[in-house]
Amino acid sequence: MAVQAVPTKGNLMAYKKSLTLARTGYELLDKKRNILVREMMTLIDRAAEIQDKIDATYSKAYLALQKANIRMGYIDDIAKSVPEEDSLKLSYRSVMGVEIPIVTIDRCESPELVYGLQMTDPTIDEAYACFREVKRLTADLAEVENSVYRLADSIKKTQKRANALKNIMIPRFEQGVKFITEALDEKDREEFSRLKVIKAQKAKKENKVKAE
Repeated sequence: MAVQAVPTKGNLMAYKKSLTLARTGYELLDKKRNILVREMMTLIDRAAEIQDKIDATYSKAYLALQKANIRMGYIDDIAKSVPEEDSLKLSYRSVMGVEIPIVTIDRCESPELVYGLQMTDPTIDEAYACFREVKRLTADLAEVENSVYRLADSIKKTQKRANALKNIMIPRFEQGVKFITEALDEKDREEFSRLKVIKAQKAKKENKVKAE
């Protein structure tokens, strides 16, 4: 990386300032990356936990549904009576500038039944409750998985910027500071030597005049 800057004190100050800013920027990006990684790892663990709950609840729900079908026959009419879900809402929170989704859904502990109890079996109630729980867990999983994707994408971009500062910009500014500093030091040495020569010549002339 050849440094083209003219070796002046003004350029030296500019390079030192840019170097300080680059180092500060790298430190901030590194901290941001670490925070995002910790957040992502926490969400990954949570996603695995939710997925296990979904699998277990699905198994329980389908077992209850099979029992209901055996006792009551196919329950298409009851299934059609279940309304479409319209309580789903989406908002966002910010983690180090990354917009993380927040998915909310109606979590009523005692939902109103959409079918009559006279012609149904308790297994229907169990299946209905299980599938409602699966719906809630699926909303949670969608929130977590989307958050992980967004965090991973931001971590990748942050790491790329940090690497550019660490491997390109900071070495370039360091080389610039070194080049200009060495050039100015060499200039000072040359000026000092020139002044010594002038002083010596002046002293020689003065001594010659005194001798005459």
